[in-house]
Amino acid sequence: MTFATIVRTKALPVADWLDPAELARDPYPSFRRLREEAPVAWVPAVNKVLISSYEGCSFGERHPEIFSSNVSGGTMVRAMGGQPMIRKDDPEHAAERAPMNRTLRPKQIMEIWAGKFEANARHYLEEMIEAGPGSADLNLDFAKPLAAKNLCDMLGMTNVEPLDLARWSRDFIAGTGNVLDKQEIWDRCETSRAECDAALDETMARLRRHPDPSITSMLIEAGMDEDKVRNNVKLAISGGVNEPQHMITNLVWLLDRSPEQKAELWADPGLWKQAFIEASRYFSPIGMITRETVADVVIGDVTIPADTQIGMILASANRDEKQFPNPDVFDIHRDGGPNLAFGSGVHQCAGKWAAQKAVGEIAVPMLYRELPELRQDAGRRETWDGWVFRGMTNLPVVW
Repeated sequence: MTFATIVRTKALPVADWLDPAELARDPYPSFRRLREEAPVAWVPAVNKVLISSYEGCSFGERHPEIFSSNVSGGTMVRAMGGQPMIRKDDPEHAAERAPMNRTLRPKQIMEIWAGKFEANARHYLEEMIEAGPGSADLNLDFAKPLAAKNLCDMLGMTNVEPLDLARWSRDFIAGTGNVLDKQEIWDRCETSRAECDAALDETMARLRRHPDPSITSMLIEAGMDEDKVRNNVKLAISGGVNEPQHMITNLVWLLDRSPEQKAELWADPGLWKQAFIEASRYFSPIGMITRETVADVVIGDVTIPADTQIGMILASANRDEKQFPNPDVFDIHRDGGPNLAFGSGVHQCAGKWAAQKAVGEIAVPMLYRELPELRQDAGRRETWDGWVFRGMTNLPVVW
């Protein structure tokens, strides 16, 4: 008997207690309750069936023929003004992703982008140091502008100020997570789309004359039509700032509370890769991904009907006690198999390798080499935002 073929099934449980406001404050207690009481449940507050277990989310990622990415009326398409590759199924998805992969594989990351990541990290570290201990904010002075500048370079958008691109990313992410349909968020998305499209007019014209190794150039060289190029650049903007930005602050926040593990990283820098992987499990930067069933499917002992919108809560799956012993403990020596922080299967985040290099191998190790006493300012608290995409908006630091 396999996970998806259980004969005796039951109707969908309803989790009418789930409160999006509580999720925004701290989602993990609610995720735990979902896993314990109803790992597959209809949630009226978000108008979706939520899957919260590792096994359920992993199954969904392994079966894109059932869990389609082509979600009808999805918030992502509305936020960005078009349908990017992540909202398409193969073979159309694969055809659009292939040219992007040409510049995002580990070999290309090392040969083309690692030097730029290093120079950019050095630049923003100097700016944070200039702000001074007690005034510096790791997110505002380092993580956000660094992630945005790295992405400007990777997109070939040299005409864009990094903080403008970071604002577009924030708005596209807010729109993608706008499950409560707030008009103020849609208005922000519209403004950012217009600014992004204006910048892309110049970028695309320049790259047609002078191709380079950037993502945008690869999409153009592949013969992709202009609307698809724009949609997929906006997709890269939405995740390409948010995820590495939050991974920097998450990792520093966790190490600040794990002095023994921080000391191990000093003694053995080879552990940084595992520290990045464990931090991405503990605080998953992609909290939930959306799918739509194309046929009835059984998950555990629950039947999900066809044409149902699904939210696969990766942040919950990565805290599932059945997959990860002591999941609420940050442990850089954890041996629990792969996590789902960047998704898996055909839709695994294309920027995973870039984030691992830029954050886990360059930016955060550089922070501690240059500022060995770096720590959160005890007199100023951090602030968190979101649950579909969750991370710190402020992390005051001293050194």
